[in-house]
Amino acid sequence: MLRIAEQQHPTEQNSYQTRGKAFFKNQSSTKMEIREDVVIVGGGIAGLATALALKRIGICSLVLERSHELRTTGAALTLFPNAWRALSALGVAHKISSLYPPLFKGYFTDVATGETRQVSLSRTEETDRSELGPKAVHRRILLEALSEELPADMIRFSAKLASIHTEAVNGETIAVLRLEDGTVIKAKAVIGCDGVHSVVAQWLGLSPPVDSGRSAVRGLSVYPQGHGYANEVQQYLAEAARAGVVPVSSTELYWFIAYEGEESSRDPELIKRLVMENKAKGFPQKFLDVVEHSELGSLTLDPLKLRLPWNLLLRSAHRANVTVAGDAMHPMTPDLGQGGCTALEDAVVLARSIGRLVRADGGLEWGRIGEALEAYVKERRWRVAGVIAGAYFMGRAQPGASGWVKKYFSWLTGFARNIFFRFGYTRILAVMNYDCGKLPIRPVEAASSKVD
Repeated sequence: MLRIAEQQHPTEQNSYQTRGKAFFKNQSSTKMEIREDVVIVGGGIAGLATALALKRIGICSLVLERSHELRTTGAALTLFPNAWRALSALGVAHKISSLYPPLFKGYFTDVATGETRQVSLSRTEETDRSELGPKAVHRRILLEALSEELPADMIRFSAKLASIHTEAVNGETIAVLRLEDGTVIKAKAVIGCDGVHSVVAQWLGLSPPVDSGRSAVRGLSVYPQGHGYANEVQQYLAEAARAGVVPVSSTELYWFIAYEGEESSRDPELIKRLVMENKAKGFPQKFLDVVEHSELGSLTLDPLKLRLPWNLLLRSAHRANVTVAGDAMHPMTPDLGQGGCTALEDAVVLARSIGRLVRADGGLEWGRIGEALEAYVKERRWRVAGVIAGAYFMGRAQPGASGWVKKYFSWLTGFARNIFFRFGYTRILAVMNYDCGKLPIRPVEAASSKVD
């Protein structure tokens, strides 16, 4: 499928070739028009993983990233077995897995009583293997591992989407994207991976994410001489707050604290002071020491948002040749650590669905692209709706009671926690152990050499 657009009005436009695409520049204006097969809006985890998944099945794409470089907001994230399976399908798990220690155990400590419960972070003998075990990884390393597999000109930086619409051309639906710099891109398929406040999701008619009523601070702490923590997750449960510490390496600890209220800040000094003097007041000194060692540049404070599960179930996350993936499709609270993990799953499932349209000669049945996107959404909607709901309820079940609930029904908190540890945690492990399947591997050169 050589992406060469037909010449249109050759007397009025000049054309020139770049990476197999045709660009048309109107002589009377600075507007640029570009033709692409697949455009991916957003160059985060979901966007890069989707581009790589499509490349693995022989489909080139263009990634539009609004920032001037790869976004690394959020110092680290935890990847569970489902994410490692997806990364394996993408062919990059080996590049990351050996860099980080597996986390097989976790501890939940009640700040008020000091009671501690130990839980296993693995579910089966298979996930006990170090390459599949949960690991905290640097977000930057993950993004680099994905982007290194893509041609440099496949990612266009400082490309901010202004609007999107579709039009019919010769019986086919073409998506038209307008960028803030005036560039017009026409694509046979568009995948919105543009995050929580997705322009593409809004165009599809998905309801905006709602506030969960909670906020979270995240940070990375550095100990040049070593932190001395075992490779285990430590969480602290207090009144209306939940905090955790996760080893990333022998010298780095990823930490977080989630609490009631909606706040946002990018002032690292203010964030650190807020945690030390207010939100983590009464927490063990061990946790406060971790906060004290924070790299100021790593600190973020954001309200936690989610898409209501029934919005995904009752509304369509695709229209014609446009769909969404990652946070653009299913923003969720971080209580299960599944935001990035499910984004990687999306990439594999989406590419596999589109891959079913690849013909024996390497071409693609673009006339059926809507069917492929619909099949992808149907396969993902129940899975991610369940994860959204599970993450929300886990976040609500764990922190201690507050306000009138604490005054009159504090016994419910202990009861809820007992139910959670006895019955809920097994379900959580099942969520983290999900297998999204594999990709049919096809060399990109084979497909891109065919004229569609």
